Amino acid sequence: MNMKVIVIGSGFSGLAAATSLADKGYDVTVLEKNSVAGGRARVFHTEGFTFDMGPSWYWMPDIFENYFAAFGKKPSDYYDLVRLDPSYAVILANNETINLPASIDKLGDLFESMEAGSKAKFQEFLRQAEYKYDVGINQFVWKPSTSITEFLSLKLLYDVVRLDVFQSFSSHIRKFFKDEKILKLMEFPILFLGATPENTPAMYSLMNYAEMKLGTWYPMGGMFKIIEGMVALAKEKGVKILLEQNVTKIEIDKGEAKKVITDKGEFQAEVVVASADYHHVEDKLLGDKYRNYDEAYWNKRVMAPSSLLFYLGINKRIPKLLHHNLFFDEDFKVHAHEIYTEPQWPSKPLFYASAPSKTDASIAPEGCENVFLLIPVAPDLEDSEEIREKYYHIIMERLEKYCGVSIRDAVVFKRSYAHSDFKADYNAFKGNAYGLANTLMQTALLKPTLKSKKVKNLYYTGQLTVPGPGVPPSLISGMVVANEVNKEFRKP
Repeated sequence: MNMKVIVIGSGFSGLAAATSLADKGYDVTVLEKNSVAGGRARVFHTEGFTFDMGPSWYWMPDIFENYFAAFGKKPSDYYDLVRLDPSYAVILANNETINLPASIDKLGDLFESMEAGSKAKFQEFLRQAEYKYDVGINQFVWKPSTSITEFLSLKLLYDVVRLDVFQSFSSHIRKFFKDEKILKLMEFPILFLGATPENTPAMYSLMNYAEMKLGTWYPMGGMFKIIEGMVALAKEKGVKILLEQNVTKIEIDKGEAKKVITDKGEFQAEVVVASADYHHVEDKLLGDKYRNYDEAYWNKRVMAPSSLLFYLGINKRIPKLLHHNLFFDEDFKVHAHEIYTEPQWPSKPLFYASAPSKTDASIAPEGCENVFLLIPVAPDLEDSEEIREKYYHIIMERLEKYCGVSIRDAVVFKRSYAHSDFKADYNAFKGNAYGLANTLMQTALLKPTLKSKKVKNLYYTGQLTVPGPGVPPSLISGMVVANEVNKEFRKP
C-alpha cells in the first residue's frame, strides 16, 4: 500500500502497532526519543550488571504467544522462557514469609492450611476467574471502544453481568475467603491495575487467573529480550526505527496530520500513531485547537501510581530473597491512602524487591546480585535526592533485617529513578509510571479514546488509552490501533 505511517514511541504498544501495520503493507517509521528502543522497558548495562529499567513481571504468556503467532513466529524464536517456582514470596509482619507455589494444587493446599474449606472455594474462584479471563482478554480488550454499539449485543450484555463489572474486587473476594493473609495474597495482583481493590471492578479477578494458573515467567537475559525480539520482528517486516528523535510537533493542515517534526528533521505522514504519553501529545505536540481533552479533564483522571526505583549491583549473594519478593510488612491501607486519597510520600511504605540474578546468572558478575527495588508512590509529588535517599535507607533497613545480612556496604552500583526521570525520559503526565488506574469510571468507553476527534489520521495507543496499563494490554493496544487504521485507510 505504501502509505506512510509515523509511529511516535517504541514501547510495547508502538512496536506492536508498527509491526502490525508493516505486515499489512504500510510504510512505517518509528521515531523514538531515547537512545534505546523499548519505552519503559529499556535496559542499561554497567560494571557487568544488566538492569531492566521497567517491567519485571512476565504474566499472560498466551498474549505474547498470540502476538508473535500473528506474524508466523513464536516467543522461543527470540528468547527462552522459564517458569518461576515459587512464583514469588510475600513478606508479612514480623518477617513471616509465604512462598507462592506454581502448582495450583499446592496453592490450594496452602490456602487450606490458612483457612479450612478454602481450597474448594479457591477452585470455585478460579473457575469464575477463568471465564472472566477468557471473555475479558479474548473479547473485551480487543474492542477499540470507539462506539457504544460495540457493547450492545445480548451475548455481551450477558457477559458483562457475569464479569461482575459493577461489583468491587474487594467485596467479590470476601465472598470466598475470610483469612486476612489469603485476602492479601489475592488482592496483590490488583495493585498492577493502579487502584485499590475497593475501587477496582471484580472482573479483574482475571488477573488472579493469569498469575496463578498461567504462571509467572522470566525471559532469560531479562525482560528487554522481549523488546529485542519485537524490534527484530519489526525490522524483518520493514519497519524503520530511528532513535534519538525527539518529536517536537505534529503539523496539521485542514484537519489532517501532514508532518511529524523532531529535533533532527521532518517526516511526511499520511497516518500518525502516537504511542508517546497521550497528555504530552495533546499538550505539547498538538496544542489546544486539536486536542481531544482539556487540562481540566486530565487533572480529573485517576492516575495509577508512580514509582521510586533503585537499581543495585551488589558484590555478594543475598540469602532468603527469591526472584520476586513483596514486602507487605506494613499496613497496606495506610500506604494506599497516601497514594490515592491524600497523595503524599508514604509514612511506612510497602515495597517490591526483585533479584533476577537468582534465576539468571548472565545479568550479574559471578558471586554478585542484581537487585531492583520499587516503592509505589502517588504521582505528581516533589522529587528530590534527599527524599530518594531517605526512602532508600528506610527500605534497605527492612531488607537487611529480613535477609539477616548487611547489604548497603556491599552495593557497588546504585541508581535511583522517580517522578522527574519519568517526566524527562517519557514525558509522563504527572510523572506516572503505569498510566490510568483501571477504575469502573475509567474502563472501555470511559478511557481516553484511541482516535483523535479533530485530526482525521491521528491515533493514540498505549497505557493511557484502551485497554489499559501493563505490558500485555499495551501489546494489545498497538494491535487494536493497527486494525482501526487499516479499516479506515486500506485500499480496495
